[in-house]
Formats: sequence, C-alpha cells, structure tokens
Amino acid sequence: MGDGPGSVGAVETVEFFFDPMCPWAYQTSLWIREVRRRRGLEIRWRFFSLEEINRPEDRPHPWERSWAYGYSQMRVGALLRRRGQTEVDDWYAAVGHAFHVEGRKTHEIDVHRALLDELGVGASALDEALADPTTGDEVRADHDWVAAEKGAFGVPTLVFPDGQALFGPVVAPALEGEAAERLWDLTLGWREFPHLYEIKRPKSGDDLRHIAGVFRPYLGARAWPTIARPAP
Repeated sequence: MGDGPGSVGAVETVEFFFDPMCPWAYQTSLWIREVRRRRGLEIRWRFFSLEEINRPEDRPHPWERSWAYGYSQMRVGALLRRRGQTEVDDWYAAVGHAFHVEGRKTHEIDVHRALLDELGVGASALDEALADPTTGDEVRADHDWVAAEKGAFGVPTLVFPDGQALFGPVVAPALEGEAAERLWDLTLGWREFPHLYEIKRPKSGDDLRHIAGVFRPYLGARAWPTIARPAP
C-alpha cells in the first residue's frame, strides 16, 4: 500500500529523533513501528538529549557527568547502532517497554546492564559504550545537528527525505491498525504547508487524567522533575 491522499509524494524513509526517557517519544515510536509494519516504512533512529536542551545554566552538560540518565543510555544505543539499525531498534523497544510500561528504572546502571543481558546483547555493552568516548560524540552529533539545522526543541522529532522536520505527532496511547495509517497520512499532509507551524489541542482536566493514566509507570520510575523550556 502506498502513501494516502493526504501525503505530499511518497515517503519511504524517516529519521526519528528520540530520547529513551521521554514517554511521548516512546508512544510515537510504537505508532511509527506500526506504520512501518503496514506501509513498509524504513525508520532511521537518531538521538536527541532532553537533558541538554532543558539544562539549567548551573548544571553540567550531560557529557560532563559520569552517568546521565538519558544521554548515557543513548551512548549504549550509539554502540549498537554501529552494528545496524535493527540492533538499535530492538534496544530502544526493550528500554522503552521496560521503563514506560513495566516501570523499571533503566536509567540506573545495574538495571540497564540486566536489560542488556535479557536482550541478548550482554551487560558488558554498557561498559564498552562508556569506555569509548566516540559513542558520546555520536549522540552529541545527532543532537547538535537536528537542534541547529532543524530547530528541534524536543522529541519526538521526525525528519523527512525532503528536509522538512516535524515535532510529533504527540499521541497517547499509540494508534494501531488503520488509525495508525490515517495519522501517518495526516502527518505527511503537513508537508504541503511548510509555514504551518503549530496546531495544538488544549488539555482539559480529563485529558490530563488520561495522560497520567497512560504514563503511570513512567511517573513512578523517573528520578527527576519535569523540566521543559518553552518551545520557540
């Protein structure tokens, strides 16, 4: 099946920028995998550091810390990405399910090591990634490029082959089946209007309660307050 009538040209690949600690990006990653399953889309996983983009001025950069919650996990992802997109795809799926569904604290070193063992990668991959400074260089390169070139301010951020970038879609829980395809067509349709910058649904009390229910495992597992600078 090709792309639907709402799209602007066929899209066979998309770059998906994520931070494994973001619950919104995780839900969108489930959706984009469903689109891949139904449309044959190729996903290229890339990294974005929420710790860096939202860093208070009095805090060190994540690469200046021996272990940073999202950034250091992405160094493991960078190591696995060198082996192939399938490897980083499997890793993100496992980390996302453990953290956002099971409420496991994958941002703790020993928990992440155990998860790598369960995945069949081996716990030593974490130590290998941290011992190799170039894994951090790769995470920073992804982050710096999309922030500087596309104005990215958060995740999920999608970059299309024509160079256009979109933040979102922000949806919870992830859509499946034909609904996932309809949302994909609507997302592609935005590309017809390069100066359409934002449409946003206000969140009522019921919406906030719904989101809190979907994100309950994440809210219980995280070890930090929400910090988000206003979008430009």
